[in-house]
Amino acid sequence: MEGNFLFDIRDVIQNIERAEVMSVFFPTFRRALIVDTRYKDDVGPFVRLMPMARSPQDRMRSIRRIRPEFPRPTNLTLVPWQRYVASLISSGVWDKIMARLEESGDERVLIACNEALEELRQLESAELTAAITGNNYHTLWSADG
Repeated sequence: MEGNFLFDIRDVIQNIERAEVMSVFFPTFRRALIVDTRYKDDVGPFVRLMPMARSPQDRMRSIRRIRPEFPRPTNLTLVPWQRYVASLISSGVWDKIMARLEESGDERVLIACNEALEELRQLESAELTAAITGNNYHTLWSADG
């Protein structure tokens, strides 16, 4: 699961620093961490783990439905994460996401963010267990000749 997909982590972090809305998605278990950093006096930022969208347009529509009090986002940063969940932390990406959310001063969103991280860890663990036990996986090559 720890793919050797080449991308510059500095670019990812720079995008997170500027993103209004971001989707860090995990193709292995078909989930996306949606982070909407926008807030107003009465509405804080938004963090939720959601099913992966079919397209960026679908994701924008889902954000508009969930957050109707805000205008259409001016940008949406999409980050495919093919690595282990723990590498979000070791790479510094998680700290950048948390720093963006801390700017709002809303403690509830930080709690939601940490809950989403724990759920990601559980999903990853379940996926690794399924891969080892063969649940939802099929053999491509048989050991039988």
